[in-house]
Amino acid sequence: MLKCEVIEPKGAHDATVIWLHGLGASGHDFVPVVPHLGLPSNHGVRFVFPHAPEIPVTINGGMVMPAWYDILAMSIEREIDLVQIESSAAAVGELIQRELDAGIASERIVLAGFSQGGAVVYHAALSYPKPLAGLMTMSTYFATAKEVKLSEANKVLPIHIFHGSQDPMVQESMGHTANQILQSMGFKPKYRSYPMQHEVCGEEIVDIGNSLKEWLKLA
Repeated sequence: MLKCEVIEPKGAHDATVIWLHGLGASGHDFVPVVPHLGLPSNHGVRFVFPHAPEIPVTINGGMVMPAWYDILAMSIEREIDLVQIESSAAAVGELIQRELDAGIASERIVLAGFSQGGAVVYHAALSYPKPLAGLMTMSTYFATAKEVKLSEANKVLPIHIFHGSQDPMVQESMGHTANQILQSMGFKPKYRSYPMQHEVCGEEIVDIGNSLKEWLKLA
């Protein structure tokens, strides 16, 4: 089981957001965002921020750092270690199962991810065998679009894609490509871009909060 930073709700726990960080970061990164999401004080949402394992990353000279999978080459499609990304998606599945064991319905669980974490949650959510509440991807790309086996349970999964129009690391074209691929698969994603680089901004944080309020029916 992945080690995680967990923020417990003030109200009774009845929903969960599992949120993955990017390459070289940690589960601490998005913890400060939670108070700025604009959720009601008694929202009942547990936030789970897992830490990626430390592995050598080829494009960074083999340096060992927190990563959900190895990136072998910085091509347009990015050559990645498929086994590792599938393993990370399976680890997310274990976190989902822990929430199910705690009595949370799968329909009350949201997956979110930034950059590398977004690539993992694309795979984890779209292949998960039980219906989820929604999927949010930030500044990322659909790394396993050709390999993922879509789940019947999530064929109408709500998906929101957020990206920076000035992102030098994961170009916005990769976000648009993910959006187009999802549409070709029958999904109806919502896409939003912001005048920012490889980061998050205040307007995006508000939109993330609004997505959670919509999907989890938070008054």
